[in-house]
Amino acid sequence: MQFTDTLREVTKNSWEQSLNHPFVVGMVKGDLPLETFKYFILQDIYYLKHFGKVHALAAAQTEDFQITAMLAEKAKLTAEAELTVHKEHATILNITDEEIKQFKPAPTAYAYTAHLYRAALSGSLGQTIAALLPCYWLYADIGKTYQDAKPTEKIYQNWISMYASEWFHTSTQDQIDLLNNIAKDASEQEKEKMKEQFIIAKEYELAFWEMAYTREVWMSERKSSTGVPRK
Repeated sequence: MQFTDTLREVTKNSWEQSLNHPFVVGMVKGDLPLETFKYFILQDIYYLKHFGKVHALAAAQTEDFQITAMLAEKAKLTAEAELTVHKEHATILNITDEEIKQFKPAPTAYAYTAHLYRAALSGSLGQTIAALLPCYWLYADIGKTYQDAKPTEKIYQNWISMYASEWFHTSTQDQIDLLNNIAKDASEQEKEKMKEQFIIAKEYELAFWEMAYTREVWMSERKSSTGVPRK
């Protein structure tokens, strides 16, 4: 059993919940409200900007220049491909420049990206890759699981097709292989730290769906029973 197999096993429950979350199922069926998807896209654009930056930090954590080059290129290609799709979504969803300008992340999006930076600032390449991997792996899994779905909303079909694509699965496998290779030479203590980073990131992946599904806001912005913001 490889190191990533153990990571998948310890996050099995979270994984199943993610694959079957109402947000994901709503996309697959095509009945997820477009306003809810719009909320998700805005939060995900924010996330991806930081996702790319953390790849750059990971690239600087290794003395192996081949790994540095691979991570730098992966950050570039992944960000370009996903942001291109998001731009298409933004057009379809009528997301304005003003909305993007006024955007601020929800608590979960902010906390998830903070977790990625914390992993990267630990100084360990293994811990950084472990924190980044759930995003790749879960989305690839969703794409593979639902690749034959025919949602009535074309925008959801496009989203699923992207993560079912061969290039995205190849990119995901690259990250899995990298983490397994790092784990071969890691101490048991380091592997435990890597596992912790992976588990927390996977929990944030599940929380990200819930955040989008409920359109999470900050506590101070929540409305009371009278319909006005709480003070």
